[in-house]
Amino acid sequence: MATRLDGNALAGALSEVFREDVTAARARCIGCGGVSPIGGAVVYPDAPGLVARCASCDQVLATIVDAGDRVFLSLSGMSTIELRR
Repeated sequence: MATRLDGNALAGALSEVFREDVTAARARCIGCGGVSPIGGAVVYPDAPGLVARCASCDQVLATIVDAGDRVFLSLSGMSTIELRR
């Protein structure tokens, strides 16, 4: 039987991944399949949060909403994110 853990098992790995500036990370857009640095996305700050769109096809890549005591993050427009160590 395979070992099964809850999502808390990801804490260490995620803290390693998201400790650096990720704007240089390369992401694949689910809309057009293009791969480019996250810093190359077009960002719209006038929504209730930040909305990042693919510079090639305008697909929403990410949303970040600062709600005071919480931050809501969606990366649903990216199929992969490549981070260098």
